[in-house]
Amino acid sequence: MPKQTTEVDRLVGVRITALRKAKGLSQTALGNAVGVTFQQVQKYEKGQNRVGAGRLREIARLLEVPVSAFFEDQTGGETGDDNVFGFLSAQGAIELLRAYVQIEDEQLRREVLAIVRSAARLGRHAAAANGEDSAAAE
Repeated sequence: MPKQTTEVDRLVGVRITALRKAKGLSQTALGNAVGVTFQQVQKYEKGQNRVGAGRLREIARLLEVPVSAFFEDQTGGETGDDNVFGFLSAQGAIELLRAYVQIEDEQLRREVLAIVRSAARLGRHAAAANGEDSAAAE
């Protein structure tokens, strides 16, 4: 009987995705570097396939993070980093962050942040007016 993937496999996948995108690597580039296809990388990132220890170590080396970056904290609870990885996996999040850090003027950064916060608030209000779940709108 094949082993089933777990919530830990999904968590590892989410973190691989976020760290890969933060490095600006495609799934193909990561796959080529560790000796698998981009489809296999997709399966790892979706938590559909488990990542073997040796391969995870190689992925960590390529992404320049410790292997522990892919796992929960030692207490078994969700860390604040889990939220960060969830945020970074949202479509466009990495690109938005890259553009934001390129803004050198602090006042302009504050203004951009205010615009983004206003857009998020408007999105929540529009979703509420349409009877949608506000968490789905974020």
